[in-house]
Amino acid sequence: MSEGTTEKTSALETPNFRQSGSFILGSLSGGHGLFHWFSQSLNFMLPEIRDTFGISTAQVSYMAATRELVSGIVAMPGGVFTDMVRLHWGLILACCMAIFGLGWVVMGFSPIYPVVLVGMVLVALSTALWHLPAIAAISRRFPERRGTALSTHGVGGNIGDVIAMSITGFLLGFLGWQGLIKIYAIIPLLLAFMVFWSFRDIGRYNEITSDIVKPDLSRQLAQTRDLFKNPRLWGISLASGVRGMAFVSFMTFLPLYLNDELGLTGPSRGFYLMLPLIVGIPFTPLMGYISDRVGRKLVLIPGMILLGSLTFMLVPYGQGLTMVMLLIGLGTFLNSDQPLLTSAALDTTGREVAAATLGFMSFSRMILAAIAPPIGSIFYNINPDRVFIYIAVLFAIAIGILIITPIPKPQNSQ
Repeated sequence: MSEGTTEKTSALETPNFRQSGSFILGSLSGGHGLFHWFSQSLNFMLPEIRDTFGISTAQVSYMAATRELVSGIVAMPGGVFTDMVRLHWGLILACCMAIFGLGWVVMGFSPIYPVVLVGMVLVALSTALWHLPAIAAISRRFPERRGTALSTHGVGGNIGDVIAMSITGFLLGFLGWQGLIKIYAIIPLLLAFMVFWSFRDIGRYNEITSDIVKPDLSRQLAQTRDLFKNPRLWGISLASGVRGMAFVSFMTFLPLYLNDELGLTGPSRGFYLMLPLIVGIPFTPLMGYISDRVGRKLVLIPGMILLGSLTFMLVPYGQGLTMVMLLIGLGTFLNSDQPLLTSAALDTTGREVAAATLGFMSFSRMILAAIAPPIGSIFYNINPDRVFIYIAVLFAIAIGILIITPIPKPQNSQ
């Protein structure tokens, strides 16, 4: 498939090491880790935020709902826009990092809960837009190892999650949640300059020929319109959306459950939350590697059956050593499934609309995920155990959608 107009580069213009696959994948995975570090830190702080402002469990769930809703709203137009301005992906990534830091500044100085939600809007906006050029760049750079590459990118997020639970759990008792957020906010604000230097040419060159690319906008618009006619993409996106409902609910209510039902605070709560995240570090790339060879569906369906079954078992066994074992089991696939769903969606579409494909998929996933925490709070208020049944049912629905959706095999598995 053509890439649009290209111009040959001279020797002096040849892409440097910043255009190498290892640098792109490694650096973007590191940035992904930072976003996850901060996002999971916020999940960890939810009980403290609730107590500070004297709000209900339903109201604290609005933070997750706001994040997913804003992300979903900007995903679709953001994806189309990102494909059209591929020459400026580096600037977009740098701006996202700066706005991310600004959102944390707002939350760190918020005197009332609504101001926290304003900060969350900025965080969600920057996070959603960051992922579009980042994942598109990786997908374009590794078309024949897409599952492995995107899963490796996911490992960066897993490592960030683990850092969040360990460092945030330790520092929270000394600094308080707002004091810790103020310190965290400095990091992305400083990194924005490095991000621009690292990625200023990331979308400028053809990944295969190193020619300078001038995007063919009319062709991209035509292919973007075709996305809405792709039944496979609709099915994968819907499955991803229901899975997103389950995942966001799990990450929102597990910290509250550990605090309210088991009385765990600080490092003790961090230990339980960290278990599935640590396990996910080796399993996420492993699942991506396997899916590149046997197909996405043969990995996704068994993995989600495992997630639904183990989540349901948290109802009778949600404490002690049994809960530790269940959380370890959940870690084998809890963070592995989304990179595979993303890979499956990108397998169905063209390289020129990679970001638009991600925007299409993210829109459905995040809009559905936005309604999940408020619904989950209803079950949690009836009985905290009931929220795990709700999550298990969501996984079951996602499995059913995947079963009936035809998913093409990756290039190198055919």
